[in-house]
Amino acid sequence: MGLFKKNPFGHYQFLKKWLIRIFGVLTHRRYRGYNELQIEGSEIIKNLPDTNVLFVSNHQTYFADVTAMFHVFNASLSGRVDSIKNVGYIWQPKLNIYYVAAKETMKAGLLTRIMAYAGAITVERTWRAKGQEVKRDVNPNDTQNIGTALDDGWVITFPQGTTKPFKPIRKGTAHIIKNHKPIVIPIVIDGFRRSFDKKGLRIKKRGILQTFQIKEPLEFDYENDSIEDIVKKLEYAIEQHPSFLKVIPSEEIQAMEDLNEQRRFGY
Repeated sequence: MGLFKKNPFGHYQFLKKWLIRIFGVLTHRRYRGYNELQIEGSEIIKNLPDTNVLFVSNHQTYFADVTAMFHVFNASLSGRVDSIKNVGYIWQPKLNIYYVAAKETMKAGLLTRIMAYAGAITVERTWRAKGQEVKRDVNPNDTQNIGTALDDGWVITFPQGTTKPFKPIRKGTAHIIKNHKPIVIPIVIDGFRRSFDKKGLRIKKRGILQTFQIKEPLEFDYENDSIEDIVKKLEYAIEQHPSFLKVIPSEEIQAMEDLNEQRRFGY
């Protein structure tokens, strides 16, 4: 790899590699040490093509979720199955992994701007800005950038667009699936909300079991499935369809609501 080689977004690959290495080493103990990450299904990762793969997941923190995915994906590609033991896997990371993030979040400070260089595709929220409800059209440049990232590699997205559980899935993800026809891999995570603060930068509690389940690729009829059909499949796949609330004990639902209130007032 040439020292001055760039990816499609103009980022130097050499610099991106070192950022991923540094962040990987600094964050490893968050998932294997202070807390434990229980992984299931990572053997799927190694058999995926190098490009046009879309990972869809529920969302619990701004940054800890996607950081865990960088760990799991790179560990899996280096031959580790359901394990991130020995952080040496991060030395030669997969560089064409991208993640969708709110532009407002990634421009909030120097640290987030540095993290954005490691693979963020920043998009403008169409429903919220600076803590206020808004309504605006999708920026076509945002969807074009996601398409560019899929053409170049793998993309991680959190289709609910929020860390609050059981919120509706945004239709933009369904449009991307219908237009670009990627392989769609669902991921279901848990425990991150309890172990990290809302941003996912500070460890809030130790000894928490974090779970990370990678599911088989979703099947779509790209020609005949409607946007609503795709949205519903995504909701079930990442276990965020409202019907899942019926099987969760009321005490756990109340605990989630209480935690959401604490996180809301904390920032």
